[in-house]
Formats: sequence, structure tokens, C-alpha cells
Amino acid sequence: MQRPMTQAPTLAPAADSADQPSVSAARIGVLLVNLGTPDATDFWSIRRYLKEFLSDPRVIERNSLLWKVILNGVILTVRPKVKGRDYEKIWNKEQNESPLKTITRGKAEKLSARLQAVDPRIVIDWAMRYGNPSIRSRLAALAEQGCDRILVLPLYPQYAAATTATVGDEVFRALMKMRRQPTVRFVPPYYNDPVYIEALASSIAAELAKLPVQPDVILASFHGIPQEYVDKGDPYQAHCVETARLLREALGLDESRFMLTFQSRFGRTQWLRPYTDETVRSLAKRGVKNLAVVTPGFSADCIETLEEIVMENGHIFKQAGGKNFTAIPCLNDSELGMTVINHLALRELQGWL
Repeated sequence: MQRPMTQAPTLAPAADSADQPSVSAARIGVLLVNLGTPDATDFWSIRRYLKEFLSDPRVIERNSLLWKVILNGVILTVRPKVKGRDYEKIWNKEQNESPLKTITRGKAEKLSARLQAVDPRIVIDWAMRYGNPSIRSRLAALAEQGCDRILVLPLYPQYAAATTATVGDEVFRALMKMRRQPTVRFVPPYYNDPVYIEALASSIAAELAKLPVQPDVILASFHGIPQEYVDKGDPYQAHCVETARLLREALGLDESRFMLTFQSRFGRTQWLRPYTDETVRSLAKRGVKNLAVVTPGFSADCIETLEEIVMENGHIFKQAGGKNFTAIPCLNDSELGMTVINHLALRELQGWL
């Protein structure tokens, strides 16, 4: 005997959709992050930037009470004047900003054009670890545009706790303040990526082809870090050595023609050797007349390349007897540079697109 069908329960009328929270269409963010820049070249702008940078315990690991006294009592009184003059030499006066900011913005704009053609849901933004625009503000801006997934791309080919790791620190601090956190990925260091190495080698070869006289020696100058950081396990030196080795092979040069050095040391502790300035002086005194310097650890030209390498080390070389000094530009937002960034972004966005 067939049983009568049970009557379905009566459901309450659905609430007016206007009373319900909406779910925005999911978008995907890509955030390019560079080291940082002051907002201007005046004393207080430089001081504000240096204080944020030098107060980071990843940058100065011995962040003791004594260091804070030295920082606030001596360094932040004297150094802003000196660095302000250095920034003034390379400042982009047309846009009233540092070249690092100009180039990083250019990278973001060009990457946006490329990736929007791949998937219109992608939103590109850029930030500085120290200074403006801040990581916190740009993560918030991406979230407000509906990005529930964000790829963070630190523009440091080689990993160091004082660069790559501190970007992660700041991203996580920002996420701690968000009620609705996006899912976040980080692009890993790309010091040995074949696309990066090929782009560097092609860029170097193109620049050398323009020179009337070929260099006797090429220096690959990387930003230094204290030796103590490497002794504690930082892989930065190994990453730099590998980048230099791969570049040397790609260019068909031996270690006497393509040398590895480290620049930008600060303080009295021992930093990674050999030092760039000492090597430049020594080469000139040994009779090297033609020298080129490339800076593979910098994704964009900045004060360390435009002022420290081009001006300071160029002067050191010629004062010590050298003749022709060439600083090879960073990849910047050139076609080769954008090929690298586009490759990294698309590789790490797999599964989201």
C-alpha cells in the first residue's frame, strides 16, 4: 500500500535581499614590494625614513637600548643631512620623488597591462617596505577592491632576513589588523631563475655592446649584510655567489674577468667581503683602466646604484688611476625587466587563474 507523501515544511519568507550582506566578486591582487624611499630630500623626511628603516630588528639585529640611544642621539641627528645631499643628486625632480619610486610604479603599471590581458580579475599595486606607500595601506586597498587572494612579490632576487623576511613580517602585521583576511602567497627568491639570469646576461651584453672600449673587468656588486647574519644561517651570501656564478657562465667569463663584491656597509662590524669600494680602488692601482659594474641584487636603480656606484665608486676608480668606468643599469621596468616580473607572477599565480 502506497504511503501518502509527507508534506514539505513551510519555509519562512526569505528576508529582503537588501538586508543581506553581499559577497563581492572575487578578484586577485598582486603586490610588488621594494625596499623604500623617503618622501623628500629635506632633513625631516630623511630622518623619518631612516628611523623606520634602522629601527627594524631585522635590519639591525642588536637592537639594544644602547643602539636606540646611538640611533636617536647621533645617527638621526647627523646622517639625515648627509643622506639628504646624496638623494638630492639623484632625485627625480620632474615627479618630485626618488628614482626607486618612479621605477617601481612603472613596473606595476606595465605588469598590470600584461596581466589584465591574461585575466581581467587581476589587480596590480605596489608598496615600499619603509616609507610610502606602505604595505599596510596597499593591502587594505587591494582588499577593498574585492581581492580575496593576494600574491606578494618582494623585488629582491636574493633572500636576506633584512629584506625579504621583513616584507613578510610587515604583511603579517597588517593581516593581524584585518577582520576579513585575504589568502596570501609570497613569490620565493629568484636568484637562480633561468629567466632572471638570461635577462641579466642579455642586458649586460647589450650595454657592453654600446661601449667604445670593453671593460678589462666586470664587478657584480651586491648589497652587503653583516658577516654575523650569515654566520647565524642567512642564505644571502650563498644566493649572491650562485647568481654571480650563473651570470659568469652565461657571459662566458672567468673569475678574473667577472668578480663578486659587496657594497653599502654600515657601522664598524665586519660585513661580507670583498668590499666593492676597496676592490675598485685596488683594481685601478693594479693597472686596470676599464671597469664596468653591474648590480644584480637590485631590481631598480636607486641611491645605492646611482649615487654610491655611479658617483662614489666612479670617483674612487678614477682617483686611483682608472680611466673608463661604466655602471650598467638595473633591469628596471625595461622589456627584459618586465619579462622577469611577468614570468614570476604568472608562475606563482598558477591555481588561482
